[in-house]
Amino acid sequence: MLKIYRDIDGTVRAGQPQDTLPGRVIWMDLIDPDEKEIAFVQHRAKVRVPTKEALSEIEASSRLSKQGNRLYLSAPVVAHASIEHAELSPAGFIVGPDFLVTVRFEALPAFDAVADRIKHDESLSSGMGVFVALLEAMVDRGADALEHLATAVDHVSRSVFKGNLRGSTSSRNANFTLRLALSKVGRLGDRSSKARDVLLGVGRMASFTLDVCHDMLSDEFRDQLHAVTKDVASLSDYETHLSDKTQFLLDAVLGFITIEQNDIFKVLTIASVVGVPPTLMAGIWGMNFKFMPELGWTWGYPFAWAVIALSAILPLLWFWRRGWF
Repeated sequence: MLKIYRDIDGTVRAGQPQDTLPGRVIWMDLIDPDEKEIAFVQHRAKVRVPTKEALSEIEASSRLSKQGNRLYLSAPVVAHASIEHAELSPAGFIVGPDFLVTVRFEALPAFDAVADRIKHDESLSSGMGVFVALLEAMVDRGADALEHLATAVDHVSRSVFKGNLRGSTSSRNANFTLRLALSKVGRLGDRSSKARDVLLGVGRMASFTLDVCHDMLSDEFRDQLHAVTKDVASLSDYETHLSDKTQFLLDAVLGFITIEQNDIFKVLTIASVVGVPPTLMAGIWGMNFKFMPELGWTWGYPFAWAVIALSAILPLLWFWRRGWF
């Protein structure tokens, strides 16, 4: 899909490849484009549209470059409308003097918000203005993701330290509850790492634009980009705090799992120790020697039962006094 903003009468789509873009066109947005749409934009805008593989490169030289009077930038962006199930998708930005070309492969709420703003905000009159607005929207989206993440972290924290994490005296239910808590903490860590990737990408693009195009930017755009870098820095610090808290919760849940395993081993230890003395006594009196004094006792049989019972009770009393149960 190709969306062209400020192409009111549709002359851009109807024009010839050699025609220049009208001055009113400020943004050409490619959404999971096909080869025909890519070729159209490349001929009309005189730019090189990168592939999805190129946009997914992680080295800075591939994500941030300047060719002529255009910037070729890329960064991962949070896709899908639900922050709870957010995924990362690469997005490319080709920033020219007058217009902006973007390439994306998923529905991105930050892009949709800027597209709605263009319809009624006449101050967005250039590609650089749209680009800065997109960076601001991506920062807002990242902040929303961190707010949801903080709420989820607090919820898991309360369940770990104030609630009954074990869930039940049943071993099966306890194992399920612990596995569920571990799964929640794992998802929190995954969401935190995705938020970090987005913030890192936005910060890189803003800093690179300020460094490379500092003399060509208006004071307004410079101030906005500086604000974006400051917001990214503060959100990155907050994300680090959430990441540390998530790691702490992971250690706590693993500690509870270790305690649960220790309780199981404790039960097995008590059962094995309690069962050894009676087994020893029964083994001794079960031997088939011809001369055994206890065989001739009148109370030999009750005596043997009493000794066997006492040999089981004494270890239980010892474990009880040590607080094992």
